[in-house]
Amino acid sequence: MVKAFGELIFTPERAEGEAISKAETHTPKIIAPDKVKAGEPFEVKIEIGPHVMNPEHNIGWVELYFYEEGRAFNPIFLGRAAFTPQYTEPKVSFTVKLQKSGVLYAVSYCNLHGLWEGRKEIKVE
Repeated sequence: MVKAFGELIFTPERAEGEAISKAETHTPKIIAPDKVKAGEPFEVKIEIGPHVMNPEHNIGWVELYFYEEGRAFNPIFLGRAAFTPQYTEPKVSFTVKLQKSGVLYAVSYCNLHGLWEGRKEIKVE
């Protein structure tokens, strides 16, 4: 059966079977304020883990997206960070400016356990 690409991305709510035990160490955690001022830069941190980072098992990358309320075509790609096993940890920081409220989405990739999504609502005042 062919699945839509979005169905291939694990979330803590949709994880089943063996994937349930992987949710804590694979779901990207978005650390950002709940409310921000329109047009003012703020920091968004993303952390995955604790997770091993060796060539056999690692987090290869994380991407950050924004789903903006009222926008016809979403999401907006905000950035990507790649991680090198043994030399880096799966943690990154982005500086973001928003004009409207919406939801931040982080998608990370584990070379053994696939794609994982984390999200956070952001209110713009």
